[in-house]
Formats: sequence, C-alpha cells, structure tokens
Amino acid sequence: MQVGFKLMAETFDPKEIVRQTVEAERAGFDFVEVSDHYHPWLYSHGHSGFAWSMLAAAAASTGTIGLATGVTCPFGRFHPAIIAQAAATTAILSEGRFTLGLGSGEWLNEHVVGGDWPPVRVRHQMLRESIDIIRLLWSGGYHSYEGKHLTLDDACVFDLPDVSPTIAVAAGGPASVALAAELGDGLFTTAPDPELVKAYAKAGGSGPKYAEVPLAWARDEDTAAESAHRIVRFGLTGWKVMTELKNPIDFEAASSSISTEDVRGLVACGPDVQRHLEVAGRYVDAGFDHLALANSGPDVDGFFEFFSNELSEPLRALART
Repeated sequence: MQVGFKLMAETFDPKEIVRQTVEAERAGFDFVEVSDHYHPWLYSHGHSGFAWSMLAAAAASTGTIGLATGVTCPFGRFHPAIIAQAAATTAILSEGRFTLGLGSGEWLNEHVVGGDWPPVRVRHQMLRESIDIIRLLWSGGYHSYEGKHLTLDDACVFDLPDVSPTIAVAAGGPASVALAAELGDGLFTTAPDPELVKAYAKAGGSGPKYAEVPLAWARDEDTAAESAHRIVRFGLTGWKVMTELKNPIDFEAASSSISTEDVRGLVACGPDVQRHLEVAGRYVDAGFDHLALANSGPDVDGFFEFFSNELSEPLRALART
C-alpha cells in the first residue's frame, strides 16, 4: 500500500503548495495529489493556483515523491492535446514520478470558457475520446482524430517520457468504473465503497486504486472539527451537487445548513491515532491500495509530524493484517 497526501490548493497559495510537497516527502509520504481546478469549492477558501505550474515546481523541488492530478478534466476548459503535452512534460521533469488522474469534471471549473454543460452520459463520451487522443499523442508522431465530440488536427507531442504516465480514471458509478477498467491504468475515487472496487476488477481493471481519506488533525478534537467544517463541508452536499453548481458562492449557499457535527461524523478529527485508523481502515477494507490523506486540520506542519511519528507505521500495517 502507498500513502499519499492531498494538497489543498483551494486553501493555500501556490508557493505554500510546493513547500508542502517538499515537507510531505520529508515526512515519508509516497505521493501527493492535487486537484486541477480553476475555482476553489468555497469562496471562503480563497485560493486556486494553476495545478500544472505547481506540479512543475514540485518536481524540481523533490526527488522521490510521486506526483498526481486528482483529478484533471481533459475537455471543457482544456483540450486533451494540451493535457497530453502537459502530462508528458511533467513526467519528464519528475523523472517518471507523475500519475495523470482524469475525470469528467465539474461545472464549477469548466464553465469559465463558456458553452454548455453536457449531461454525465455525454461527459463520459468526451472523457473516452479524450483518453483516446492522449494515448494517441503519447505513441509518438503526428496524429489526427475525428470523434463525435472532439477533434485533433495533425498534432505531435515532441517531448515524451521513456514510459508514459499511469492514467487513473475517477469513478463513482457503474458507467465510469467500466470506463476506468477499459481505458485507464488505475481507479480514482473518494468513497470507501467495496462495490466500486469489485466492479472495477470484474470489468478487467487491475491497476492501482486511489482514494482520498478525510481527516483533520489538531491537538484537540473540537479544533480539528471546526477546521474541517470550514474547509470540507462542501463535500457533504453530494456528488450531483458538486458536479452541477457553477460558482464558489453557490457552494457556500448549498453547504450553509451543514453543521460541524455533520462533518465530524464523516471526517476523522483530532489527535487520536485510532480514530484516524478507523476511518482509513474502511478504505483498506474496501480494497484501495493508494490512500491520499486529505487533512483539513489547521496545522499542516503539525500533521506532518504526527504522520511521521505516530500514524505512518500503524496505517501501513493495516494493509498487512
């Protein structure tokens, strides 16, 4: 099992995100992953740096830790040709440490370039075509592509890594799980759902299985819970809401009735190692082998120390029991 750290690019500025990547490597994490967003989830978050610039700086500042997008929508405000080039460059700069997480996106980020927001069925078709285009360009040489939704005209990515990055596809239901198994090299999700893992394997998926584990570290439970409520309450609105709302201020409104106690029921809060192991254990038991710890506590450096000194060893032991 690999244990990673979720970089909260919505709540920290770009320089701090790079610094946290360096500190995560020192603390013993195996990888970091960062969301590729244009906007933060909540207006009060206050940040949303460009993921690809932060990844490049992190690659230059570290030597062993894995880097991943968690996740990129390769259509909408981007074209998959651009993502193919960006991912290839990042893989070169990181000397093979990069994983490309792909998903079907949120209206929160993709509306900024105008146009309509298609239904999820169509977004899955667009994701399928995007992966086809990315892999085509990674094969080397000039290529064109004519899909139902996307086209490519005589394009070539000149700088390619020796080994193409792993593609982990975000999934939350049967259709996207099947797509992840067919076209991806791995699975990415946020729920400790063993049925997703079983469906992925049944559909032929055999790659790494990524999941984000919600926790909030602080020296006392109430402080941790209050910080988690401030930072991640949007996540309790449900995925249908999270993919369809347009602006951060909409998420402020949608999450206004979510209480600290609601968040405390989902997020492991406080300094108790056993509570964090209890929540993480749900993901291990479900079959996930790449856990990204999403810490919404108020003291990130304190969390790194806590992970290194207290949490890392028993957490890794979960996969061996």
